[in-house]
Parts: sequence; C-alpha cells; structure tokens
Amino acid sequence: MADHEISPADDPAFALHEGGKMEIAATVPLAGREDLSLAYTPGVARVCQAIADDPSLLSRYTWVPNTVAVVTDGSAVLGLGNIGPRGAMPVMEGKAVLFKAFGGVDGVPVTLDTQDTDEIIETVCRIAPGFGGINLEDISAPRCFLIEDALKQKLDIPVFHDDQHGTAVVVLAALTNALALTGRLFETTRVVVSGAGAAGVACARILLAAGVRDIAVVDSKGVLHPSREDMNPVKAALAGETTADTGRSGSLADVLAGADVLVGVSGGTIPEDLVATMAPEAIIFGLANPTPEVMPEVAHRHARVVATGRSDFPNQINNVLAFPGIFRGALDARASAITEGMKLAAAEALADLVGEDRADDFVVPDPFDARVGPAVALAVAEAARRDGVSRA
Repeated sequence: MADHEISPADDPAFALHEGGKMEIAATVPLAGREDLSLAYTPGVARVCQAIADDPSLLSRYTWVPNTVAVVTDGSAVLGLGNIGPRGAMPVMEGKAVLFKAFGGVDGVPVTLDTQDTDEIIETVCRIAPGFGGINLEDISAPRCFLIEDALKQKLDIPVFHDDQHGTAVVVLAALTNALALTGRLFETTRVVVSGAGAAGVACARILLAAGVRDIAVVDSKGVLHPSREDMNPVKAALAGETTADTGRSGSLADVLAGADVLVGVSGGTIPEDLVATMAPEAIIFGLANPTPEVMPEVAHRHARVVATGRSDFPNQINNVLAFPGIFRGALDARASAITEGMKLAAAEALADLVGEDRADDFVVPDPFDARVGPAVALAVAEAARRDGVSRA
C-alpha cells in the first residue's frame, strides 16, 4: 500500500462515505392512487402543458428555481489535482450537502467525463433548463475562466465558479476586518497575491473592485507584468489591471518587501526571511491546504493578523461562508447573473457579522454561525435588485 493510501477499515471518513452522502427525497405524499394520479399521470400532464404554454410557471411548479448543478470535470480537485470525474464525486456530493445545510439550496452533483472546454460548455448549456443556477467546481485554470465566461454569456441563470469567487469573497471579508484592526485603508494598502490560478486571479480582481490600488500578483515566474511574454490571456489582462498605477515587477522577494498584506493561494512555501521583510503589523493569509504558504507559528512572528484555510487554526477562510448564501440570495431574487456588486455585498455582510467583536484571531464569522447564510442571502438579493438582474 502506498504511503498516501489509508485502509478503509482504519479511517472513519470511509465509514461516513459508505453509500454516499446524499439522497433524493419526495416532498409530496405517495400513499395511494389519488396521490399517484396527481404527482404523476394524469395530473402531471396538465402542469406540463401549462409550463409549455407559459415557461415562467417553471419557477412555481418545479424544484428548478431552488436547484443548482454542481459541475466538475475533475481536473483540479482539492489538493489532489487531475483525478477525473469519478474521483471528484465525493467532493461534489459534499458540496451539495453544504448547499443544503447552509443555504437550503438543492445541489445536484454533475461530473463530466470530458475535459474539453467546448464540450463542457455545450453540455452545461444543454442541461441548464433543469437548474436554477450553475456552480462550477474544481476545474483547472485557465480553462475555468473560459468556461465561466462563455456560460455567463449563453445562460440567463447565475453561473459561479466557487474556487474563484467564493474564496475571493471570504478573503475580502476577512481583509476588511484585518485592515480595520491595523488602521489601514484599502486605497493605501500594499497587497501581494502569491498565486495566479483561479483563486489568485479572483482575489486580485475583487480587491481591486474594493478599492485596493497597489497590488502585485505573483506566479512561479514572477510578478504579472505587461512586459512578460509567457502569460496566458487571463494573466496578461490581470497584469494590465494590477500594474496600471504602480508598475511593480520582478520577483516575490521584490514586491513582498514592505508589503502590508500577503494572500497566499499558490500552494508553495514562502521562506521566513522574505516574510520578515513585510511592513510592521502585517496581514498574512496563507490559504493553501493542508500546508499554508506560511505556517501560522512562522507568520505570527512577523504579522498581526494571520488566516489560513484550515479549520484547526483561527480565522479560517472557508468558502462555505460564501457560496450557500450567495446562491440563496441569487435564487430568491431570481437573478439572471451574479454580478460584481452581489459578490461585494456578500463580503460586506460577512465582515459586518464580525463587526465590533473583531480581533486578531476573529476576522471572519464561524461557518456554523446561523446568521451567516441568511445575512449573505439578504445582501446578495438586495444587490441583485440594485444591479438590475433581479426578476423577482
């Protein structure tokens, strides 16, 4: 047995997963012929014809407006990489369970046996009539950007890539409180994002939208800068956005010196001697799992506020704080899309839940805080109306 393999008999996770983590349950009785005649034929035919005549009735007489497809091709699953659609299924089931538990949303795992960008787009478009929203999950960059952009153009329901935007929303919420603790403003704070994959790009963009002006995004070859010729179109576009004011370039060491904030979404380890060059009362979010870019015991020697993606340290940047409430709000508003304003509203709602209780070890709410889902949903629904995408 390989070192990374664990015997099912020794691991309680296998026992929990026995038979899967979810099931379909009826919401109507089927106790006799009358129930059957209403739930199915002949009664169902009348409902079908009514919806065919007036498609808007779909939102009243089916589960579609409360149902989200959790779609993956298995190409970037957790920290496991490209393990394919079958290996990804337990994660998609887990995501669906989280949707239900934290947002009251019915999530349906959809694992696609293709990693062709055009085929994924076509397949999701074809199944879209059966869903109120599409949650893209664990699809590798840069294809994830192309897929999301194409689906947003083709579909009139919310499309959301959680690995990008869920992470970004929670990072913004946590940073809002961390900046308040350290007496900083978005407009004058220097930020370094280590990692230019799905999460790194989304974090950089939401921070720009929130008012950050000095932000450097670093990949394995250095700072994203327009002078580089080795970047894909997504990185090239981001390079123009992030260097327009500062023109920063070079290596991670070059931009980390004097920086106020480090957001790690790369999976690589950042040496302590580089961390030590950051500004006083620095803020470090090391979000790689299971090993943060900067371990908390190291980060605390040089930073005031430290966050990770792990549940065994304070300040967990956990996507479950964002995506259930975001979809709940979008579905409640019958939104045709998820806008930047809706994401910013979700982050503000999360930050506000911490409020005056904020502390160095408390910059985001606990995932089990019962206020989280409703607060995010309300803020997102209101933003959908302000942004003109609500049909409720």
